[in-house]
Amino acid sequence: MFTRDRRTTGEAAFDLFNVIVMILLCAFMLYPVWYVLVNSLNDGNDAMRGGIYFWPRMFSLQSYRVVFEDHSILRAMWITVAKTVVGTVTHVFFTAMVAYAYSRKELIGRKLYMFLGTFTLFFSGGLIPYYLLIRDLHLLDHFLVYIIPALFSFFNLIIFLSFFREIPEGLEEAAKLDGANDLMIFIRIIIPVSMPVIATIALFTGVGQWNDYFTGVIFINEPSLQPVQTFLYRIVSESGSTQLQSGSINRTVTMQSIKLATMVITTLPIVIVYPFLQRYFVKGFMIGSIKG
Repeated sequence: MFTRDRRTTGEAAFDLFNVIVMILLCAFMLYPVWYVLVNSLNDGNDAMRGGIYFWPRMFSLQSYRVVFEDHSILRAMWITVAKTVVGTVTHVFFTAMVAYAYSRKELIGRKLYMFLGTFTLFFSGGLIPYYLLIRDLHLLDHFLVYIIPALFSFFNLIIFLSFFREIPEGLEEAAKLDGANDLMIFIRIIIPVSMPVIATIALFTGVGQWNDYFTGVIFINEPSLQPVQTFLYRIVSESGSTQLQSGSINRTVTMQSIKLATMVITTLPIVIVYPFLQRYFVKGFMIGSIKG
């Protein structure tokens, strides 16, 4: 009995230790985000003095007002939203359609296609051939450069494929007896029963599209087509030389405070959405991991 009590006490102490460590790790990882938020909510000139760590010393929303009055930032935000929505929908539909074809046993050359697709996961042509390809496709300074190259991902195809293989074949056989072709089966049967994996891939793709700044840096020179992440990247990299279009900049706002406010604005939407959809990450990776 005493041994059992000591073991129970030891387990409770170990659990408490784990909880404390997890809280400290979470605080350590979240503090940089909190630091950016607090300084963005502080008066710009006052923040230049430093010493702001946990809460604003002189609360001010002037930096956010300047950001929202700047037409270039609003336009970049619209480009980001548009490419995220369009890119996510087209990627999910196209990748799911190809994965459904891969899941058919009667597909000729399926093993060869799987080998070629797997090969691309480990080897690529590099940035220069990719840039030349985009140039030859006339996608430079074009909105479709965000959409067409991102239509397909073999990694996401594997996740789709694992899920499609678990769908009972009786569903498709019953639909074929009713006269449905492969396209009708895919749209009316496969897609509705595949919503968990579709939500998983949509989350992967949406987060990637929202956070992507590299495409705008390499392939877009037209300011009107730059996403907000590229706009933020250029604000930070040019060290304050970027000229905003707002006429409301005054002595309470600095370029540093505007940078911080822009960072918060561009990060906030995905931070709000992610916790509600994060469970699909785990479910998506568990798809096909257990058989029988």
